[in-house]
Amino acid sequence: MSQAFAVVIEETDHNFSAYVPDLPGCVATGPTRDDVLAEIRDAIAFHREGLAADAQPQPPVRSSVATVLV
Repeated sequence: MSQAFAVVIEETDHNFSAYVPDLPGCVATGPTRDDVLAEIRDAIAFHREGLAADAQPQPPVRSSVATVLV
């Protein structure tokens, strides 16, 4: 089953990092924004496969993303 997860991407001085608020511990890094997006897709799939293998429920998607202009 496909789900759309909110992903937070942060730029550091040396790379990009990403995490998924609805999947605690699901993180990735990469040298570019595109790379970190590809890595987090793989991390999400791996995380969900691990939950399924351990007979754990898939967490519901609860987070959303908004951009606020100030």
